[in-house]
Amino acid sequence: MSDKREKRTFDEINEKIRNGTVVVCTAEEILEMIDRDGEEAVFEAVDVVTTATFGPMCSSGAFLNFGHSDPPTRLEKLTLNKVEAYGGLAAVDTYIGATAESEDQGYEYGGAHVICDLIDGKEVVLEATSKGTDCYPGKKVKAAVKLEDLNEAYLFNPRNAYQNYAAATNGSGKAVYTYMGTLLPNYGNVTYATSGALSPLLNDPELRTIGMGTRILVGGAVGYVSWNGTQCNTAPTRNANGTPIGTGATLAVIGDLKQMDTKYISPAVFKAYGTSLNVGIGIPIPLLDREMLRFCAVRNEDIETNLIDYSVPHLSRPTVRKVNYAELQSGQIEINGKMVKTSPTTSMRKAREIADILKEKIKSGSFELQAPVKLFTQNQGVKKMANAEVLE
Repeated sequence: MSDKREKRTFDEINEKIRNGTVVVCTAEEILEMIDRDGEEAVFEAVDVVTTATFGPMCSSGAFLNFGHSDPPTRLEKLTLNKVEAYGGLAAVDTYIGATAESEDQGYEYGGAHVICDLIDGKEVVLEATSKGTDCYPGKKVKAAVKLEDLNEAYLFNPRNAYQNYAAATNGSGKAVYTYMGTLLPNYGNVTYATSGALSPLLNDPELRTIGMGTRILVGGAVGYVSWNGTQCNTAPTRNANGTPIGTGATLAVIGDLKQMDTKYISPAVFKAYGTSLNVGIGIPIPLLDREMLRFCAVRNEDIETNLIDYSVPHLSRPTVRKVNYAELQSGQIEINGKMVKTSPTTSMRKAREIADILKEKIKSGSFELQAPVKLFTQNQGVKKMANAEVLE
């Protein structure tokens, strides 16, 4: 066995991408290859594994710059299609969060819809007020803008692509409405997130190849990992094969709204809860060594999560049972001797499509891998809110 095949580098893989000899497969395809040919042969043959997910990611939003009106107006309080956006930035910059809700339509139309309307080339109405200053004398401005009218428009999502996430159910006698969807009474259904064995951070559970600067697909466009995500837990409980159980690491991601496609980024509305944004993310995992292949060989039956009772109104909710993704993706699991239907908030169809698109981009030479410029801190947990008193 040559030394080169024992350990690869990003540069070596990128050279193969440039000369058209790179071998790429999706995280689902590599499992079939291992079953057929064995790990040794697969490691010799394959350079990159593509992973993907597509589902609601509430901690998302976009920075927008509108350019100046004449006379200039500082946008201190503003809405976009009657959805509040943040005015505490420079004069004509704003950040609109995906979960912000419309003043007249409530959660049926929110920041996620504004972002996607812009991507689709629709007009969005900006309305803003200001106290007026010598340098920004305007006090009220209204404009109908399209994405092409904006100087900059980029998605910046503080927390996406959860490594793993708890499944949800409801043990109470009435329906519960959550960001995991509607949970029927008396353990009437189970919902779950992530794309299991196709999920990006489950194929690199120690974040050895994913960090600040990693080139990814986000919303159908080339983007980047900009930092670790908020509530990034790199000290999760892990099972025997090292896979996180329940929540784990997260990513902050960035990408150009002007290059995105609403096939891979779309609004989501959850009854009696609110608005969210479905975000498609694809991440390439280079097989730098044999351990990375073992990570990418993770199977749905190897990935466990906690099934949580969301009817309990506390941060620490009871665990009904542990469950693996083979069970969840089968469509039903057992709870207290009863078979209960399961359904994902993640679209596996979209996730597979994104993984395939990323695979083809790498094979065609249009997408090279970027080694992280900074790896994320390991063994770091998540804190609760300090000195909090819930007043109502």
